[in-house]
Order: sequence, then C-alpha cells, then structure tokens
Amino acid sequence: MMKTNEEILNTKFKICDYVEYEVNKNKIVTVLEKQDYKIQRFFRKLRFKIPMYKKIEFDEYCSAVFIQLDGNRTVKEVGENLQHKFGDKVNPLYERLLVFLNHIYDNCKYIEKIN
Repeated sequence: MMKTNEEILNTKFKICDYVEYEVNKNKIVTVLEKQDYKIQRFFRKLRFKIPMYKKIEFDEYCSAVFIQLDGNRTVKEVGENLQHKFGDKVNPLYERLLVFLNHIYDNCKYIEKIN
C-alpha cells in the first residue's frame, strides 16, 4: 500500500535504544557498531588487532538529521529545521532526507518508526 506524501511527512522516527553513538563538539555524529562476532573474537584471541567498534561518521547534514530523531518531530519538522539551518544547500530537501531516513531505517536499523 502506497503512503501519501502527507502520511510520509507526518511520520516520526526515533533512534533505537541499542544504537551507540557519539556527538563531538562540532555536532558531528559517529555511530559505533559493535564488532563482536564469533570469528572476530577468535581472531582477537590470536592477537589480531580487530577493533571492538566500527565507527561510521556522518557529515554535517546527516548529523543534523540524526540528532533531531527523538520520536517527537515529524519528517516535515526535521526538513523545515534543515532548511532553516542550511538553506538551499540541502535542496532537493525531502528527496534527500527521505533517502537518508530510508537507508538508516531499512539497511542500518539505526532508527525506528514511532507512528
């Protein structure tokens, strides 16, 4: 079933409780993905230097979006805040925003839908 534009813009997301991330002083988000699979533990025992976390650093636009995903703001409100902060640099606004949200929702599982 296809959602209407209004339904999509009124969707709310929040960061999943199990997602670990850091925000630096420049408000850039780094997501920490734990690397603790059996094979990685095995190689660590053999003294291979395998980091415990894979670090994924977002750019300033993605960081600004990610920080706003608190379960209270709609996609439309997040977009309006981006437009206010970055102006025309974020155009085409909702196309880019929805691609990013879809990626971190479906592929990365960093966020969950509230409604």
